[in-house]
Amino acid sequence: MVKLFTAEEVAKHSSLESCWVVLYGSVYDVTDFLPHHPGGSKAILQLAGRDATEDYDPIHPPGTLENGLRPEAKLGSVDLSTLSRSEEAPIEDGQGDAASRRLPPLDTLLNLDDIERVATRQISHKAWAYYFSAADDLISKRLNNEAYRSILLRPRIFIDVGKCETSTTLLGHGVGLPVYVSPAAAARLAHTTGEAGIAQACGKFNAIQLISTNASMTPEQIVKDAASGQVFGFQLYVQVEQSKSEALLSRINKLSHKIKFICLTLDAPAPGNREHDERASNMAATQSVTSIVQSSSTSKPPEGSGGTISIANQLFLGTDSRLTWKTTLPWLRKQTNLPIILKGIQTHEDAHLASLHAPLVQGIILSNHGGRELDTAPPAVHTLLEIRKYCPEVFTKLEVWVDGGIRRGTDVVKALCLGARGVGIGRAALWGLGAGGPEGVERTLEILKAEIETCMRLLGVTSISELGPKYVNTRAIEHLIYDGPAGLEDKQPRLWVPAKL
Repeated sequence: MVKLFTAEEVAKHSSLESCWVVLYGSVYDVTDFLPHHPGGSKAILQLAGRDATEDYDPIHPPGTLENGLRPEAKLGSVDLSTLSRSEEAPIEDGQGDAASRRLPPLDTLLNLDDIERVATRQISHKAWAYYFSAADDLISKRLNNEAYRSILLRPRIFIDVGKCETSTTLLGHGVGLPVYVSPAAAARLAHTTGEAGIAQACGKFNAIQLISTNASMTPEQIVKDAASGQVFGFQLYVQVEQSKSEALLSRINKLSHKIKFICLTLDAPAPGNREHDERASNMAATQSVTSIVQSSSTSKPPEGSGGTISIANQLFLGTDSRLTWKTTLPWLRKQTNLPIILKGIQTHEDAHLASLHAPLVQGIILSNHGGRELDTAPPAVHTLLEIRKYCPEVFTKLEVWVDGGIRRGTDVVKALCLGARGVGIGRAALWGLGAGGPEGVERTLEILKAEIETCMRLLGVTSISELGPKYVNTRAIEHLIYDGPAGLEDKQPRLWVPAKL
């Protein structure tokens, strides 16, 4: 017979010595698991003694609970009638009054800013804070957007642009758009369909989606209903316990009919200081303590709850910060035969080093992690120009992709003109998901596709392959590009290499 606990009984177990939580109506004793939780014990303690489903569910893929706890940790069920109204409420796409608001028709949202505004009204504050947050003073995040505004376009006239084609190839795979969805964690904070909802939208446009190690769904779930020929990549954070990463890569290898490459993330050896995310976590923890105290006069706040932990910090704990060129790439090649691309290149020196590892490394992604790691790190388009200045041969040795700051189709076109093969969007896909589920992501990609086509036609270009440096004027930002010694082991410092017109 299943034992039934009241909420008051659960609330008494809210300390390091005895920590219980309610998940999906069941009561679990997680005391022994606290020191082993990848996100740290504080992440659990701030939810101790109460229903943690709403916090747990959007972040953890199915099966996480079963794999992490012993069977005997499940103590019984909670009497739902004893839960407070806030704990009893089901998880919804929207929060509070936002869920009942009438959404504007998606086709009335004309740009990515419109979509973000609608999503912001719909999703929880915790979700908004995690998606919106960036490092320190958000300087890199803002500069990611502003950098593209300073690049001017150079249109040509008297050209037949009746037909315009946005299809291209990325790592040899034909795609309908040069735009891909960057890896992002916790998509189910925006909508219950999560990363699978993003995959559904990408399938409509034959666009690549990169799946995060920290996705809120399993890779198997995300690719399960993918369209025929749809291409995915898998973004890897290597864990300190490498056996966990090896087991994960073994699963990815079995999905190679859909997941076609591995994206090794290198720009986040430690979590950045994301204060919006931290504040939202502190606010949630305060509300949790208040709920526990109100539910039982004998309850006390969970020990350790004063030092709350943000979503980002939970996800990063357990990530290995000891990766090197010498040790990590050979290890990764032993685990998979899938093509490898390196994410997080922020200098021409590292782009050059990556090119020396071709063909083991087949591509790089210029990225400052959406401005979420090191504030005042350069936007990707600056690194793109830096490579053109010091080591342009990189473009012939491997594919160069970029992400960060893309708000318009013109931004995409400018990056392609400067040598990028693929252009990633991260937050934009999450905002789309929050604004309208899979259809919201479809609208996001639809807007970008239309803007790319318009820009190409007005430039006098009908295919992606025609785009090149002659269509842009970068003089306004060239003074911001690194101007020191080249720092390349096998090269002498060189002057700017002019574009071939």
